[in-house]
Parts: sequence; structure tokens; C-alpha cells
Amino acid sequence: MNHDMSILSLVANASLLVQAVMAGLLAISIASWTVIFRKLFQIRAAQAATDRFEVEFWSGGDLTELYRRSSAATGDQGPLARIFESGMREFNKTRQQKPGDTHAMLEAARRAMRAGYQREMDGLESQLAFLASAGSVSPYIGLFGTVWGIMNSFRGLANVKQATLAAVAPGIAEALVATAIGLFAAIPAVVAYNRFSYDIERLSNRFDTFVEEFSNILQRQAR
Repeated sequence: MNHDMSILSLVANASLLVQAVMAGLLAISIASWTVIFRKLFQIRAAQAATDRFEVEFWSGGDLTELYRRSSAATGDQGPLARIFESGMREFNKTRQQKPGDTHAMLEAARRAMRAGYQREMDGLESQLAFLASAGSVSPYIGLFGTVWGIMNSFRGLANVKQATLAAVAPGIAEALVATAIGLFAAIPAVVAYNRFSYDIERLSNRFDTFVEEFSNILQRQAR
């Protein structure tokens, strides 16, 4: 008896539970790729905006004028610009409320920048947990489908007088497709998670360094 061993045929002939596992893994894979492309564009935009703002900030221009332009801009100025705006806004507000109180001005600006820093990091790190979960769980889901399919194949041999490789091979092949789909869903998610985590960590270091350097500049201006 000839068996059609194509992937589509194996999926179509798999048991209902194994098909459900495959469908779930396919949904995870689609969701993972959606997150991957979304985070890729988000992180690249954040990197480019950070580069532009750093060049402008360290060009030696007036910080008050930079703050005015950044606040008046209609487009997205990027995460570093927003951190700068929050610190400068709070610094100016505290200087009007408590003139001459250098410590209060610096503490207010630092707190505002730290809060802005945390908001930006939360936005950049959003949905990374999904990629981590997809990468770690998908192989086990696929393995579950494989084990279940192989169990069904061997149970079917109980009613056969003579077990041959030709009889058991299609069932095992159907089951192994679940593992393959699980790996197909997991590998891109793991690679993307590691890459995005590295890029976000570099941005975090740049933000943190900026907060410290800008605080030093404000300290000199407050005197």
C-alpha cells in the first residue's frame, strides 16, 4: 500500500488532537512574526531618533532653545528627547517655585528623567515576554503532539497481525511534523528575543548615561 508522505498529506491525515497542536503552533508562529517585525521597526526607530537627538544635544547649542524646539515638534522625537523634555520641564518648574534651591531643582529633574526613562524602557520591552514564552514553550507543545501521535500509531499496531515499517512509518511521520512546526515557531522567537534584548540593553545604557550627564549639566546651570 502506497502512502502519500507529503507534508500536507501528513497534516491532513494526523489525528484530531495532533492537528489541534499544529494549528496552535501555527498561530503562535504567526503571532511571533507579527511581534518580531513590530519590535524590529520600533527599536530601529528608537535607535535612529536617539542618534539624531544626541548629535543635536552635544552640538553645543542652547538647552532652552533645544527644549523649545523639541517640545514644539509635531513628530515623534524619540525616547531620549522625551527623557530630556521631562527633565528640563521639571527643572524649569521647580526653579520658578523654589528659586535658588539647587538641590530641589536637581532632584526634581532627576526624578522626572528616571520616570521618563522607565516609561521608555517599558515601551521598548513590551511583548518581549511573549517571544520568550513562545521560544521556550513551542518545542514542548510540538513534542506533546509528537508523543501523542506516536502513541496512536503503536496502538494501531495492536490490531495488526504483522507489524511492518510501512505500516508504522506514516503515523510516526505525521507525529514528527508537530515537533518540526514547534521548532519552526520557537527558533525565530528565541533569536529575535536575544537580539532585541541586546539592542534594548544598549539603548538603556545610553539613556542612563544621558540622565547622569544631563544632571551634571543642570547642576552647573543651577548655580
